[in-house]
Amino acid sequence: MNDYRLVQLQELEQKIEETKILVDEDPSLAELVREELAQLEAEKASLEEGIAASSEKQEESFDNRNILLEVSGAAGGDEAKLWAEELIRMYTRAGQRKNFQVEQLEPSVLKISGYGAFGVFKYEAGVHRVQRIPATEKKGRVHTSTATVSILPELEDVDVHINPEDIEFEAFRSGGHGGQNVNKVSTAVRLKHVPSGLVVTTSVERSQNQNREIAMQLLRAKLWEIEIAKRQEQISSLRSTQVGRGDRSEKIKTYNFPQDRLTDHRINKSWKNLPGILDGDIPEERPEE
Repeated sequence: MNDYRLVQLQELEQKIEETKILVDEDPSLAELVREELAQLEAEKASLEEGIAASSEKQEESFDNRNILLEVSGAAGGDEAKLWAEELIRMYTRAGQRKNFQVEQLEPSVLKISGYGAFGVFKYEAGVHRVQRIPATEKKGRVHTSTATVSILPELEDVDVHINPEDIEFEAFRSGGHGGQNVNKVSTAVRLKHVPSGLVVTTSVERSQNQNREIAMQLLRAKLWEIEIAKRQEQISSLRSTQVGRGDRSEKIKTYNFPQDRLTDHRINKSWKNLPGILDGDIPEERPEE
């Protein structure tokens, strides 16, 4: 995942800053300094174009992968959690409508398998805002809540290598459903990636080995997401691609129940029929790349 070109880019930026200082220190060298600055800026632009092209090529290579889709309630307390659950159902139905295989790995995590899954769902990544009257609201007021959706390609060790020595493993008993075996045997798995501090827990399967494999998939995908976000920050002057979205704080969609309207803020377009959309009939118009 390391790209030597990012190191080169940082070195060029440092040289550019140092060269600019020379103008103030010795005005007699101004003309030479400007020539050198122009050359350095040209090298920087060329390098940025190469990095951007590689990012686009990498995105295309992931388009045919299976995905790990995670939804987390954000602002809004219990209503945000309920909203996250509804989005999980929506994506389950959407995957099934497109004849993908959908597995629920955890209450908040789906694995959607099939050729082209990442290409289909990658534009759903971001903050989804809902405006509606919660069932617990006694005065009929409209509340606003949000949930974050993360879309990650399923990765192999060759994509993101994890050193086994960097992993702390713990097995424990699951407290969820699944019968006596689940509750009496330590089948649930918790993995901690020591260098990053990331912790992943999986308990959906009855087999400890299966849960460990699922946890490794999730951990690998999350490490990839961190690396992509880091790259995006380092080349923030470039056109951002969805796969390197970096910032998930901005809302991408609003689901307005009183007006029965879904709005995609990236393309400034709205659709009616929220019940159908939440049943998996997600509009297929996408932001321009």
